[in-house]
Amino acid sequence: MSTSLVIALVDIARKPGASMSTSLITTRRICGAFGARLDSIRDERRAIRRKAGKLRQYLPFTASTIAELEQRAADHRRAEWDDLRKVLGAFGRSLMLDTEGLMDGLGFDRVCDLLAVNTVEREAARKDGVDGLAELVFAQSLEDSAARRGQEWNDAPLFNACQIAFTQFIRECPEHLLPDPFAPGAPFGPRLPPTLSIVGK
Repeated sequence: MSTSLVIALVDIARKPGASMSTSLITTRRICGAFGARLDSIRDERRAIRRKAGKLRQYLPFTASTIAELEQRAADHRRAEWDDLRKVLGAFGRSLMLDTEGLMDGLGFDRVCDLLAVNTVEREAARKDGVDGLAELVFAQSLEDSAARRGQEWNDAPLFNACQIAFTQFIRECPEHLLPDPFAPGAPFGPRLPPTLSIVGK
């Protein structure tokens, strides 16, 4: 996807009166485009590393060339790589926190429609009490499940953005402040039982 198309998508999302559906659709398209660029850079780096790998059989005579190629792979399109990850991480944080209130504004079924969530998995998620965007997209990884048909690997655009945000959070947050993701009520922990409250007379 070209840069001009990404800019056009941003302009659509920022139009006054743009719906929440439009916001989610454009966010998915932009994250998909940036994810494809990251994949392209990753593939080019792998190609350089393969060249280095072929020279290993001639060690120690090729040690300096191998080191040079490995450094070139690490530096290849570095600024673009860092910028893409920064933008995707920002999208991911916004989705994890649902800063736009998409789940409340659109409702569970509409969000599932826009994310192409498989009908069977949608109903299972509803029965499990999944009610947050972060749970749906990241913890349960149900985005594009209609197309994946039960495949384990998930390469959906919003999932990837959330994964980058989650990774950045773990790297940047002081260790003593990191929450336990497997604690009761946390995204990967057991669900807390519903709390009962007494309604006044």
